[in-house]
Amino acid sequence: MYIVTVDADKCEGCGECADSCPGGVLEMVDGKSTVANPDECLGCETCVSVCPTGAVTLQEQ
Repeated sequence: MYIVTVDADKCEGCGECADSCPGGVLEMVDGKSTVANPDECLGCETCVSVCPTGAVTLQEQ
């Protein structure tokens, strides 16, 4: 199982993480990225690698 978190203070709302996530884990709400479907995380770290501000983190649990 993987835990995705988004630091709202670092998120600039570019949407890159949500657009690139193959599992549809992240979505944009009120101009910020948020974790919408945490159980769908594949652990691919695409969201982490595309985030220009380092707002998205991924941990394996």
